[in-house]
Amino acid sequence: MTRTISAALRLQATRPTLQSASRTLRRRRLAKRYAWFMLGVCVNSFGVAFITKAALGTSPISSIPYVLDLASPLTFGETTFILNMVYIALQIVLLRRDFQPIQLLQIVVNVVFSALIDVSMGLLTWLNPTTLPLQLGSLALGCAILGFGVAVEVAPNVIVVPGEGIVRAIAAVTQKPFGTVKTCFDTTLVAIACIMSFAFFGHLNGLGAGTVISALLVGRLCNLFNRHVPLLARIAHLSRTAAGTPDEAL
Repeated sequence: MTRTISAALRLQATRPTLQSASRTLRRRRLAKRYAWFMLGVCVNSFGVAFITKAALGTSPISSIPYVLDLASPLTFGETTFILNMVYIALQIVLLRRDFQPIQLLQIVVNVVFSALIDVSMGLLTWLNPTTLPLQLGSLALGCAILGFGVAVEVAPNVIVVPGEGIVRAIAAVTQKPFGTVKTCFDTTLVAIACIMSFAFFGHLNGLGAGTVISALLVGRLCNLFNRHVPLLARIAHLSRTAAGTPDEAL
């Protein structure tokens, strides 16, 4: 009887220690998840810049900021930041009480992403392909970079970037499939960018075949990386608990 009581007391005494160790491990895993997410965001910014420098048109999500960049004194990164802040505000308006406070970290992501677009554009000043084969090669490489960045960004399953957040919000409010809303949203962005381009310049400027190609190619490349790059599976594993269930990004 005495031994049973002693064992029970020892178990009770070690329980807080085990809980503390579990919390510490979870914090470390969460820190790694956010670190990988931010790396994905950084790669994304470089991919967007690379696609843009191919001079065949920027990606659909960046079409409006790029036209505004060409038509104003603002930089590509600055116009991207402004539009992304509009996306965040619209998420709050659409979701109201369903908007999770953790998603306000999108503002931090927006600052980093937008600033790195300008940095990346500066680093790629040497990239000025003048022939169609070089332009297509640069576009393909840019799509691969962006596709890999998206795969790394999504794998940790933490917060979302503003462009994806607004699509998720619209899908939740309209109760339409995410893919359907994403296609409609990107198409709308390109249409608005086209109208703005004709209004500002009288012709298409900043948009082109590369806009369509990147829209069709990036998602497929992202899926390809997910299937064949083991690193992405290891990153995704960080978002699972010991029991194999999804872990909240809080």
